[in-house]
Amino acid sequence: MSFRTGYLTVVAGALLSTSATAQIVYKVIESDPAKIDSGLVSGTYLPSGVRAYFGVPFAAPPIRENRWREPQPVRAWSGVLTADRMAPECIQSLRSSNINHYFGEEATSEDCLYLNLWAPPKARRGDRLPVVIWIYGGGFSGGSSSMALYSGESLARKGVIFVGFNYRVGVFGFLAHPEATAESTHHASGDWGFLDQVAALQWVQRNIAAFGGDPANITLVGQSAGSMSISYLQASPLAHGLLNKAFGMSGSAVAGPGSENFSLTQAEEQGSKLQASLNAKSLAQMRYLSADKVLAAAQAARFRPTPVIEGYFLPKRVAAIFAAHEQSDIPVVAGSTANDIGTSNDVRKATSVAEYRAAAQKAFGDNTEEFLRVFPATNDAEVKVSAEQVGLGSGMGLGARAWVHAQSEYGHAPAYLFLFSRTQPYSPGIVFADHDPATAGAYHTGDVPYWLETQDAFNLFRQTRDWTPYDRELANTMSGILISFAKNGVPNSGNISLIKYDHKEEQRVRFGNRIDIETMNTQGMDFLAEHPISFSLPAPAPLPPSTQSQQQPERATY
Repeated sequence: MSFRTGYLTVVAGALLSTSATAQIVYKVIESDPAKIDSGLVSGTYLPSGVRAYFGVPFAAPPIRENRWREPQPVRAWSGVLTADRMAPECIQSLRSSNINHYFGEEATSEDCLYLNLWAPPKARRGDRLPVVIWIYGGGFSGGSSSMALYSGESLARKGVIFVGFNYRVGVFGFLAHPEATAESTHHASGDWGFLDQVAALQWVQRNIAAFGGDPANITLVGQSAGSMSISYLQASPLAHGLLNKAFGMSGSAVAGPGSENFSLTQAEEQGSKLQASLNAKSLAQMRYLSADKVLAAAQAARFRPTPVIEGYFLPKRVAAIFAAHEQSDIPVVAGSTANDIGTSNDVRKATSVAEYRAAAQKAFGDNTEEFLRVFPATNDAEVKVSAEQVGLGSGMGLGARAWVHAQSEYGHAPAYLFLFSRTQPYSPGIVFADHDPATAGAYHTGDVPYWLETQDAFNLFRQTRDWTPYDRELANTMSGILISFAKNGVPNSGNISLIKYDHKEEQRVRFGNRIDIETMNTQGMDFLAEHPISFSLPAPAPLPPSTQSQQQPERATY
C-alpha cells in the first residue's frame, strides 16, 4: 500500500478549500488509477474510508473564446491526474463569514467545469451501484459543488456513488446575445449553465462504471435552483436517457417562484444592453474583458439569470412539455419547507377573520368568495388553520405540488410529495447577518442537511447548531428514504414511506417534530394553482458605482 502527504484541510471528513491548512496523510486507492475517457485518474481515501475523486474535469474550461459557448470536450491528458483537490467555484459574488450559509472560503474562477465524486470504501468497477448526482441551488446566480453542506460522504457510506458538479451561473451561465445565437449551430444562446449540466450527465454515462456506478440507475437530487434544474432536465429533449429518477427540494420549473422564462428575443435584448454598458463593440470584445469587470457590470445592470426558451435545450415552457407528454417519464419526489420562499404572505399572517378577509380581497380580488369557499374561516381558530394551509400551498410548495401533479397526470411513473417543517436547533445567542433564528422557522434550504446528512457543516468554524439525538435520527431516516429511492425507486426507510401522489386523495409525508401523513385540501390547492399569490425571485441588487470593482453583494441562499 502506498501513502503520500498533502496540504489540505479535513473537517468532519470532508476536503475543503480554505485558507487554513493542516498536514495530513492520504491513503492512495489500491485499484487506482481509474481509466476514464480523457485519461487516467487517481483519488484518495477519506478518514471515513470513503473513496474521493475531487476536481475531475468534465468539460474544457469555458474561458476566452469558449465564454458564452456550449461546453467543449475535455482535452485528453497523458500520465495520471491526481484528483484530490476541489476545483474553484464558477465566477460569482462571494460570501461573508457571518452569514448563515458560510462553509469556508473557496477559490473562484471561470475555469470551473469540474466534478467531485464520492464512492463507498469497497466500490469497484462492475459493482453497478446506484448513482446520486447533486445539483446545487443559488438562484442561478451562485452556488458550488464543493460546499461542505453538499458533501456526498455520508450518502456514499450508505452505498451509493455521489457526484456533484459545477455549472456556470449568473451572467456567465445565462447571457444570451444575437451574435452568440448566430454562431451557434443550434441557433440558440443563453442556457449555458443547463448545457453544462447536460455535459456533466453525459460524462457520468460514459465514465461512472469506472468507479463502480451504474449508468442505467441515475438519480438527480437538487435544491432550489438545483431542483428547478432537475425539472428542466426532465423536460429537455437533450437529457432524455440521462436520468432515471428525480428528487427535488424547494424548486420547480412547472409552477411557482423561479418558473418564469425569457424568450430568446427578451434574453438577447438583456445581453445587448449589457454589451452597451460595457462599451464593447461586439461579443468578441466582451469575451476579452476580465470576468470581474463583466460580473460587476451585470450586477450594476441587475442582470437576471433567467432560463431561456431558445428552442434547443428548452423548446417551450416546462408545463407545456409535460402537458404534451414529452418529458422523461421517470419517478419524481418533490417537496418544500414550511417557511419556504413565497410562503409568507398577508393571508398566512392573518390572525382574525377581518384580517383574513381583507388579505384575501387584496390577493384575489373578484375571486375572493371562491377562495373563502375552499379556505373557509368563520372564527379566529379557523383563520389560523386555513391561513397556514394557504402559506404551505404557496410559493415553493405550489411548485412542488405542480411538479408531482404534472408527472402523475401526464406520465406513468409514480410521483411523491413531502413537506419539511422541522426548525433547526440553533445555539443560544447565535447571530447571523442575513438570518434571524427567532423567525426563520423551517427555512428554504433547511432540509438539505437532513437529506444529505451534512448537519456538521454548520459547526465547522463556530457553533451555530446544537443538534439533538432526534435531529440525527430524522436525518438518518430522511437520507435513508433518498438512498432507497436511488437504489430501487421506492422512497422508504424502515417503517416510513412516502405516499404515492394521487390528485383524487392528496397526501404528503411531513417531516417535523414528528413524522406524519398530511391530507391536503385538494380544492384549495387547485384554486391556488389557478390563482397563485404573486411572488417573484428578487433581482440582484445594484452596487454603488464607487464600490462596483471592490466588493460584491451577498449571494442569495435560494
